[in-house]
Amino acid sequence: MSLLSDRQKEELHKSILEYLHANNFNDAFNSLKSEAAVDYTPDPKSKYSGLLEKKWTSVIRLQKKIMDLENRNATLQEELSLSPAKRAALQTDWVPRAPASYVLQGHRGQVLKVAFHPTFNLLASASEDSTVKIWDWETGEFERTLKGHTRPVNDLDFDSKGNLLVTCSSDLFIKIWDAQNDWKNTKTFPGHEHTVSSVRFMPGDQQIVSASRDRTIRIFDIATTHLVRTISGHSDWVRCVVPSDDGRLIASCSNDQTARVSDPLSGEMKMEFRGHDHTLEVVVFAPVSAYPAIRELAGLPNTDRSKKPGAFLATGSRDKTIKIWDVQSGQMLRTLAGHDNWVRAIVFHPTGKFLLSASDDYTIRVWELATGRCIKVVQAHSHFVTCLAWGRQSTSTASGDGAKANGTDGKVEPEKVVNVVASGSVDQTIKIWLP
Repeated sequence: MSLLSDRQKEELHKSILEYLHANNFNDAFNSLKSEAAVDYTPDPKSKYSGLLEKKWTSVIRLQKKIMDLENRNATLQEELSLSPAKRAALQTDWVPRAPASYVLQGHRGQVLKVAFHPTFNLLASASEDSTVKIWDWETGEFERTLKGHTRPVNDLDFDSKGNLLVTCSSDLFIKIWDAQNDWKNTKTFPGHEHTVSSVRFMPGDQQIVSASRDRTIRIFDIATTHLVRTISGHSDWVRCVVPSDDGRLIASCSNDQTARVSDPLSGEMKMEFRGHDHTLEVVVFAPVSAYPAIRELAGLPNTDRSKKPGAFLATGSRDKTIKIWDVQSGQMLRTLAGHDNWVRAIVFHPTGKFLLSASDDYTIRVWELATGRCIKVVQAHSHFVTCLAWGRQSTSTASGDGAKANGTDGKVEPEKVVNVVASGSVDQTIKIWLP
């Protein structure tokens, strides 16, 4: 069965006859003419003259063009796969490895906190030198310095859209900087009676929550700068405070060797966590993506209480350990021991499979949550590692706001977040870890 129509057949036969005639292949010419039963008299002026050669060379030319385009496509695909967003999408299980991609230098005191912008390639760092610096983490370039605090800046946080940056300091003040308006310091809260050690935006970006050496946790309204609520309970310096993803709980930890979970609306304590035998430096809620691994670690049944934010907690302490807790029962599920010095920072991996911790033993450790094993030790800095953060940018084009809001939904896909980690140290540098 021929693929050609009758007309195409006729054209092919005639152009072959022209070719045979032009090259004096008379026997072949005559036998084709009789076998194909084509009545055709060769004519150098006819459209069939030279047609076969033309088609033949154009096919080869097109084939070459296709091959060139395929090669070019492959090269571009490869380049694309090297762009951070694509690279991140490919390597969901990526964890930092030495050496760091960039070492950011400029602070004149130890770096106390780092925070990623949720949509741009920006990183903010807070330092003992009483400044905040803004960096481009993708290029490793310094952008600007924010001056306004008069004592060490202890913590900082971007709101969910990245419009505002909040900072807190040992000068007792909390400040808000407008990222869209040349980073101007637009609001200042006379925050506490002593060093303000921790500050976070509450989900919804209408309020901020702070913790202080004055032993209190305070919630402020951003628009009016009014103090909304003071939460007391810890008997010593409150080191760290964080809200759950839905904002219904806040977790705090203190020099009093306990962590607490409280209701931000009433201020009442929901649960107290005792078990560390030294100051707690850091507390974080586990993301919903980490629940399966934590359940496996603790041997808990996989009930459907699964998708509610704030079900599990991780704490890091000067007793050199990390502990995982069940928020509802207050039960300690597992202790992760391995660091040789104070644990200063902990971050959950976006997939929920790993936990990263930073310590005064100069390292970052990666723990496999389902087993509780330390699977990697990264020699990170030449001095104590004070802080650690994972990038917040989403690799999907969808805006990141939806994912947190629907945390109560039946099926929550962990959002794909760009693979970048930043760490800060007493060595006055910030390191950017990229795939």
